[in-house]
Amino acid sequence: MTDPMPEHDEVFAVAAGAAAAVRSGHARWLTLRAMPGMGRTTLLEETVRRETADGAMAARVVHCTSAESTYPFSLVRRLLPDAGQDVPFTEQPPADEQHTFHRLGARLERIARRQPLLLAVDDLHDADEVSRRWLGYLARRPAGLPVLLLSTECLTRPALALPEAHGTSVLLRPLSDSAVARLARRAGYEAGCGAGDAATALCVRAGAGNPTLVRALLADFADLAKLSDPSTLCGGTEPAGLREHPTGPIRPPRPIPSVVHLHRYRETIARWVTERMDLVARRLCLTLAVGAVGVVGAVGGAGFVGVRDNAHITGPAGADDGSASPGTVRPTSYTAPSGPGLLSQVAAIYPGVRVPAPGSAYLAGLARLFADPLTGEAVLAASDPADLADLHLRFARLLHEQGAPATAVAAHLLHLDRPAEVWMSQCLEDAADALRDAGRPRPAAHLLRRALHGPLTPAHRATLSLRLGALELLHCSDSGVRQLRAALELHTDAAARAAVAPALGQALAAQGRTGLAVQVLHRESMDVDSTELARVLQSVSALIAAHDAVAWRDAVARMRELVSCVPTAIEPLVRALVMEYDAGAGRLSSAEAVRYILPRLSAQVHPQIRTGWLGSAATLLQWADRTQDALALADAWLPPPPAFPDLSDAGLQCLVSVRAEAALMTGDFRRVLAENDPLLKARTAQGLPMPHIVSMVALARFELGWHSAAWRLLAVPRAEHTDSSWEWNELRYARGLLHLDEGDWQAALDAFLACGTGQRARDFVSPVATPWRSGAAHALVGLGRPAQARELAEEDLGHARAWGTPRTVGRALRAHAAALGGRRGLEALSESVALLRTAPAPVELIESLTDLGRARIDAGNGRKGRADLREAHALAVRLLVPGGRTEGHARQVHGAGAQHRQASADQGGGGHESRAGAGRLVRLTEKALRAGAARVTRPAASAGEALSPAERRIVRLAAQGQTNAQIGDALHLARRTVETHLTHAYRKLGVSRRTQLVGRLKGTTGLLDTDSHHG
Repeated sequence: MTDPMPEHDEVFAVAAGAAAAVRSGHARWLTLRAMPGMGRTTLLEETVRRETADGAMAARVVHCTSAESTYPFSLVRRLLPDAGQDVPFTEQPPADEQHTFHRLGARLERIARRQPLLLAVDDLHDADEVSRRWLGYLARRPAGLPVLLLSTECLTRPALALPEAHGTSVLLRPLSDSAVARLARRAGYEAGCGAGDAATALCVRAGAGNPTLVRALLADFADLAKLSDPSTLCGGTEPAGLREHPTGPIRPPRPIPSVVHLHRYRETIARWVTERMDLVARRLCLTLAVGAVGVVGAVGGAGFVGVRDNAHITGPAGADDGSASPGTVRPTSYTAPSGPGLLSQVAAIYPGVRVPAPGSAYLAGLARLFADPLTGEAVLAASDPADLADLHLRFARLLHEQGAPATAVAAHLLHLDRPAEVWMSQCLEDAADALRDAGRPRPAAHLLRRALHGPLTPAHRATLSLRLGALELLHCSDSGVRQLRAALELHTDAAARAAVAPALGQALAAQGRTGLAVQVLHRESMDVDSTELARVLQSVSALIAAHDAVAWRDAVARMRELVSCVPTAIEPLVRALVMEYDAGAGRLSSAEAVRYILPRLSAQVHPQIRTGWLGSAATLLQWADRTQDALALADAWLPPPPAFPDLSDAGLQCLVSVRAEAALMTGDFRRVLAENDPLLKARTAQGLPMPHIVSMVALARFELGWHSAAWRLLAVPRAEHTDSSWEWNELRYARGLLHLDEGDWQAALDAFLACGTGQRARDFVSPVATPWRSGAAHALVGLGRPAQARELAEEDLGHARAWGTPRTVGRALRAHAAALGGRRGLEALSESVALLRTAPAPVELIESLTDLGRARIDAGNGRKGRADLREAHALAVRLLVPGGRTEGHARQVHGAGAQHRQASADQGGGGHESRAGAGRLVRLTEKALRAGAARVTRPAASAGEALSPAERRIVRLAAQGQTNAQIGDALHLARRTVETHLTHAYRKLGVSRRTQLVGRLKGTTGLLDTDSHHG
């Protein structure tokens, strides 16, 4: 070892000074102390070479081994091989030992008088105790003995007490970062390149300045670089040294997933722990390893927060920002130990273990060594599983007794075969609650599964199974249903079963198995003795039946029979469900619904129907444009983020849907994402499909201009063709809106008609939820079929007026105006805008204002039209500014678009995306403003003459209702070419969209060939 020698010049200087004193006839001792692997042996040998090079000093070098530590005088015998029988083979009484020490000392003095002597003893901590005492005797002899005692000792072992007056102890410092970098460069990792910097960073952090560890890491890197298929190493966790590198997660030449693949590094540490450390040091290292790694055995890639990370769960992935969310386990009297702080508890965990003194070099060395998790992982890999289990049990019991957070205790209980005592199961439960409230259902479910193996009563086991089933629905709905079914079967009491049955029913319905869900609830309602409890189950069954068209119709019929005789505590839910059906069937006005709902929100209801009643009430309030009231109910009963709602509660699921849709309706697109994106990200392919939440999140992304991200959600194939749940109709409607924005009229029409088919099967004709007729009308206008569009728009408008809210009527009027065109269309748009100004409907208002502005410009009233467009643009920009939403007329907002550009960077996409920072409505209004400012009205007779032959052919087909793709196929042109010709033609004709072509080209000879099937 030559590279790090310059960093130890001071060691050689001290040794040279001591040697000079010895050559002058004064005895000296020098001890080199360090952690394992720091190069003590190399430094000792180099010192011996330097001090004996000129022949002025003789040397006797001995390397001690633990194998000889039990044989008395074994070190002395090797230092004085010519002493023969003067060196005993057994321990002696104190008086005889002192006589022997004196006789051997005198022999050594005679040797040293002939030539100064350097006694070099490596690993003195492994020497036998008698020989150590004899060396101490020599060091205390009077000056005049020309002997230099040079020894090395490991910091993890007790030091030999020697008189400070005659010598000194030198602590070997770790290698500096620059020395480590030099070693890395010699191994081929140059600074300034990604791989070299990353390898050096890992060596600095995981090597802890230890030459042996640094060289082991570099050797492991070289082995990894030789692998022909490095992809086999990519399944582990990226080392901390790479994760935290300032330039980002740059990797060495080959991926280094975990300590498993760093063979030399792992074996070096394992050798130190098993061969070079005594029991005390091993236990200290094992204790630190358990704390340094945090919680070993993380579930599903989402690790828990353990002792090392203060054991607090206050947010996603255990983030601790100092503000605990509701339900967080955070005893204020407890401060979890971390790093070296764990040593203060070692004595309690292992009574009798010698704890290093605070500030000692030993403590500092351990802290530096265990600063990186790789070290702890290597120690654990080399440890006996039985020792590990014992340590985790000791840790868990100690932390539990000290009042540590349940998550800290559970981190250790996970390593036991099973929770053998009641307190263990309770800690696992409490930790699961904390993780659930932190928005981490999967690890929470793992903890509950472990808790179920504990000593539980049947009732307690049933309760845990119920909670576990609710948590598992997100990532494996089949497993969740099994747990809920087990919870139901564990109960023998009919009332207890009645409390569990609705959760199982809701889970089954969310899976698309509504018929089975209704059967379960019907069976349980027949088994209960209480009439009121039977009515509770029947009303909850009706709520769940909404996921199936046939079951919903039958359930509402039963509710109509019950409404006059049901108990008062159940009547609100029964009547609300009937009102939901009547509202969808067009038999109820919004005013009637609000008059019934609002006074009863504070009424006492049966506890088992409370969330169902509130979910149904919130749905009706949202439909009635009382979005703030609906959001208030949802916020009051749903857990705040990051916690997820109980998906086995049908009422809470309703409130989740209401919260998402109400936020979308009021233009709060970022709130939709903030509250629901985590829910969808936590869901797996085997979890509940949740098509309504998928639709709301997709539409929020769509409105923010993230078109591709929206399609990625909506394009996921699910079992929508066999499931008649209302949620799939919402998904079809959302797809239609995206197709409409793309100008793919036929695909939009197909999606809207599919939505309509699903809604009619449920007798849902009102446009209050999914105004599919209005959407289809816009698509038909785009296809050049205004007559069919007018028919659908008029039907939608009639149902909208029956419900009677400004949003539904204003939205239907806009579709009606698109189908009518001309003066009547302009009047319909004016009425639409006037109505929407009174409603919390910013999206619909912006769309109607934009259409009104265009229509006025087309009618020759450019001044008013451009004023409408400017107002629409200001409203659109304000929607994208955090806190900038408004429910009425908005003034011009200057510079707000730039603020949104930055906010949209994280959702990019590619494909059909808006320009950076522009949401859909901003893009829509800006396009209309540009077209309105550049509009040039030409006489109809000159319109055709302005077009080139290619443009005339394309415009003719477009006016007939063909899509760009169809035109390209017919004329053998690329779609991009078709779009370019249409853009030029629009500019020449003074139109801004395809729907205006027919009216613009009427009377132009040869351009319009009308076909009867286009209406």
